[in-house]
Formats: sequence, structure tokens, C-alpha cells
Amino acid sequence: MKPLDPLTLERVARLIVDTDGPFERRGYQLTQLLKRAGWPQPAEYDGSPRIPWLTDILTSTDDLAAVSRLLCRICDPLEYDDGLASADLIRQELNTHLAAEQLTVTYVSGRPVLGQPGTDGHTTVFTVPDDLEARIRPLVSSEDFLQQLMERVTETQICEQHGAYGLTIIGIGSFAEALLLDVLTHRDPTLLQGFALNGRRVAPERASFSLLLDTARTRGWIQMDAHDFMKIVRDYRNFVHLRNQQERGVTPDRDTVGMCWGPVLAVLNDLETSR
Repeated sequence: MKPLDPLTLERVARLIVDTDGPFERRGYQLTQLLKRAGWPQPAEYDGSPRIPWLTDILTSTDDLAAVSRLLCRICDPLEYDDGLASADLIRQELNTHLAAEQLTVTYVSGRPVLGQPGTDGHTTVFTVPDDLEARIRPLVSSEDFLQQLMERVTETQICEQHGAYGLTIIGIGSFAEALLLDVLTHRDPTLLQGFALNGRRVAPERASFSLLLDTARTRGWIQMDAHDFMKIVRDYRNFVHLRNQQERGVTPDRDTVGMCWGPVLAVLNDLETSR
């Protein structure tokens, strides 16, 4: 995501505060929202007018990942007592402000994800975020591993650019699995001794993609919706075995690639927020 125009950020601040509206947030609620969105070192509300206060916070940061998480968080059904009903109203209003920035928030299996509007004006395109390296750097165990992950991402982009969509989605799954394993063992080093499965321990190098997702969900590091929709990424990663692709009867194309990046970005949002 590129930096948003200051006027766009001011409009976003107005939407979040919603003065005298049905979703109005008081000062302390703004601070709580920033914390839930994983905002770095969120400031305590100082009693000044809320919209200028929040606008200043949004315009003074160069952490684009934090802005992206906040945009998604205000559309998150978890934020509202009636869930999706209110969240989607906010999403629709937010997208009117983001249209000029060529951005849109879409639900991917119930989780809000930031993408770009498709050329048809109705679909959403999910691709590798421009700031992906900066976003995963705080999550992983080392700079060396970060560079290995980014090399894998570059390889997937090369494959996509040349129409090798099957290898692209295999690479996306490989990236997501490696990221999860590293994040989990980095957050809880005891997992280096093994992952719990049916009363036994599974060595990290033998832990399945499914087991990694289950562990992340059990620890509360990703939400259930993101966990469930990652199944498509897990299944398509298995197209490394041509027989699996033949059994599914899938011919990967550019839309398939975008369909895989969507849930990966939803998981990334959750991992950042729970950091």
C-alpha cells in the first residue's frame, strides 16, 4: 500500500469517530481501537477534539502496515455487537473514501482484507503488498530467514508474470507455511521441541500445514475465519503433486493466484494484530 493522501486520512478519521452517529467512538474508545488494530505504541487520548487528534496520528506515521490494519479493523465484524451487519455498513462507507486511492476492503471468508478494485469494478484483486517485507520483519526470527521468505515471494512473482500459475500458487503456499512455522516457534520456543497432536509430539520439520494453522488458531494468533479459508491455500500448495491437481480438476489462472493471496493476507493481518 502506498501512503494515503492526507485528505483521505482525515475522511477516515471522521468515519472512525462518527460524531453524533450510530457508531460514535469516545476518546478512550479510539485508543482501544488503535490497540486492537496493533497500532505501534498507540497514544492515550489527550482530551483534545477527537477528529483532529486521530487525523494527526494517522498522518504522522510512516507505518503503512499499521494504517492497513486499522482500515481492516474498523470493518471487522468483531468490532460490533451485531457483527457483519454494522461492519459492512462501515466497509461500504470506507470504500467510497478509498476509491480515489485505488483501494478497497473486501471480506475473505469473514475477515476484512485490503485489496485493489478489479477492472470490472466489482471484483477485488489481491496481490503481494508493496510493504510485505516491512510487515513480516517484526514477525520472524531473523533477517536471514526474512530474506529467504522474500526470495520465495520473488520467485512466485516471476512465475506469475510468465503465466506459470500452478507454480505460483505452490510458491504462495510454501511462503505461508514457512512464515507460520517460523512465527509460531519464534513466539513460543517450546514448540521447537514438538507440536502437540493427538497426545503425541510432532517435530517442527514434520508439522503439517494444517497442524500449524490449528496451533495458531488455538493460541489465538489467527481468527477462526482466516484459519478456515486458508484451506484453499493449503490444498493448492499440494498441487506440487500433479495427481492432486488432476483430482481437483483445477486449471490455475491469474484469478486463482489472487484467490490464494486473499486468505494469506487475512492471516498476516491477524498475526500482526496478535503480535
